[in-house]
Amino acid sequence: MAMDSAGRTYVTRTIIFMAVYSALNVGVLLDVFDSVEPPGTWLLALAVSINIAGQIWATLAFIRDSDEFVRALTAKRFIVAAGLTFTLATFWGFLELYAGAPHVTGAMVYPLFWMAYGLVTPLIRTSRA
Repeated sequence: MAMDSAGRTYVTRTIIFMAVYSALNVGVLLDVFDSVEPPGTWLLALAVSINIAGQIWATLAFIRDSDEFVRALTAKRFIVAAGLTFTLATFWGFLELYAGAPHVTGAMVYPLFWMAYGLVTPLIRTSRA
């Protein structure tokens, strides 16, 4: 299936935002930012988060610029993945509170969302409710 203009733009934007997001996180893992102290650490957290916001914007722009079927299908997948993510993150939070489960940082919610999106995508094939 050939990719239309909206799809190509989405892929380009996603690659850019996720490359910067990944580079910053790899830099943290490689101790590149170890000498950074507040407020620099706050700026680093903001720099990573801005790329998440940018990628979400890219997804919303893709939805806006797509045809009616792709728009509805993508929105449905996005909403279901968000609901699944909210449910899993909240469930784990309650496990931490009530059952002493190990803490998982909130920074994992974003990757969890895209994992959920990847899981629901092949299962949601129609735009009907």
